[in-house]
Amino acid sequence: MIDFFYSIDLAVFYFFNHNLSNPAFDRFFSIITNVNNWFITYVVLLGIMLVKGGRRGRIAVILLLLLITFGDQFGYRILKENIGRLRPCDFLTDAITPLGCAGTSSFPSNHALNNFAAATFIALIYPNLKWVLFIAAFLVAISRVYLGLHYPSDIIGGALIGIFFGYVFYLLFKKVDSYIEKKFLNKKE
Repeated sequence: MIDFFYSIDLAVFYFFNHNLSNPAFDRFFSIITNVNNWFITYVVLLGIMLVKGGRRGRIAVILLLLLITFGDQFGYRILKENIGRLRPCDFLTDAITPLGCAGTSSFPSNHALNNFAAATFIALIYPNLKWVLFIAAFLVAISRVYLGLHYPSDIIGGALIGIFFGYVFYLLFKKVDSYIEKKFLNKKE
């Protein structure tokens, strides 16, 4: 049964990594996957949430930063270090790697975990942003397979873990927001 799932994983990997391979996608996915290329977007989004989002926006920013820190460390320190799955570019000699093969273990994809965690969390607070957030998270996740750095199952695993963490942090957001509302804003003396 494991061989069957691995064969599906490989088939999907090769579809993205080989069948779709071309110079335009190499450039596009290389840009999409680089976290440094997203910093201005992150800063603008966080700034808008801080300035225009009021109390809820400020709570969301703090929890979002905690969410990404927690999710990233959980994926890297706990899962990757204990599972130790080789990246496809370390295992498959014919993997196409436009950016080279670097990084730690393969499962889960922290890119998928962090982006889907943030997308879920923010989309639950600001539903009008859900399409943009999930499309961006999907493109970043797919870039990892296209670039030969992750198997599709690494992406799916990372995305599911991220969605779970995003939802848990949303529940925490609701609790914190409700607590502040009751404790500090609805005081009647």
